[in-house]
Amino acid sequence: MEKKSNDILLKNVNLLSKLTDQEVGMMPATEAPLPSVEQVKEIVNLVKSIIFPDYFNKRQPNETIRSYYIGVHMEELSRLLIKQIAHGLQFCEDCEAIKTKQQVYQEAERLTMDFIGELPEIKRLLYTDVQAMFDNDPAAPNYGEVIFCYPVVNTMTHYRIAHKLHQLQVPVIPRIITELAHSKTGIDIHPGAQIGEYFAIDHGTGVVIGETSIIGNHVTLYQGVTLGAKSFKYDENGNMLNIPRHPIIEDHVTVYSNASILGRITIGHHSVIGGNIWVTNDVPPYSRIQQSKAVEASFDGGLGI
Repeated sequence: MEKKSNDILLKNVNLLSKLTDQEVGMMPATEAPLPSVEQVKEIVNLVKSIIFPDYFNKRQPNETIRSYYIGVHMEELSRLLIKQIAHGLQFCEDCEAIKTKQQVYQEAERLTMDFIGELPEIKRLLYTDVQAMFDNDPAAPNYGEVIFCYPVVNTMTHYRIAHKLHQLQVPVIPRIITELAHSKTGIDIHPGAQIGEYFAIDHGTGVVIGETSIIGNHVTLYQGVTLGAKSFKYDENGNMLNIPRHPIIEDHVTVYSNASILGRITIGHHSVIGGNIWVTNDVPPYSRIQQSKAVEASFDGGLGI
């Protein structure tokens, strides 16, 4: 029995060790190390420690000591981020000018410093999100509970980091960051989505925000909301076109649970979208949308659903 087991193990080790054509086609052309999910997690944790230092570090009432700890975390953040961006750059399809290892790390350092220059703005935006969640939830007794416990703060920290890296055209790393939050909270926000300040998601599980969504200021979503595409367009070769296909949500809009807003439509400011409905047409400002009876709608081949 032992010999049979060893034969099975050896046979399958040999089979799985061979590079298939499909496997080769899905790997980057270079043999450089791939990004590390664990180190990307550490990058997010370091940003948390820098932006919410009194919550994710020992409180430091002395500003000089606080500055020291933030400086230590900033140095470690830059070291890790340069390394992970460098590893991610092999997925860049428009980086033919970056060929040597030295050029890769120079570009990674430039992108890292550009990102670190955005940290004060990321911090400002995240504190508006905390304020929005506190103001929108009577069950929130204090800001500390919102920061420590609410999934929206964890999600938005990941998203705000990922969005800045996405704007800097860093490959792969932004999507790893948002998918870490997705797996933990059930909130799926593409790093390319544009989200304004004072953004709140109550409860959050099942929320989906597509890549080309544009969300204004003081917007609140509830669990199960989808900002998705209604259909996709293709080029002459049958390839999907990456064009704007998700909704625009203007300022001061509230969308209640399990509403699906689909396609490149605009929800006007100060509108309220009721729960459990589909919206596929523009909504003027100051609207109150609710569905009192079932409405039939057809979609070609189910595209976008």
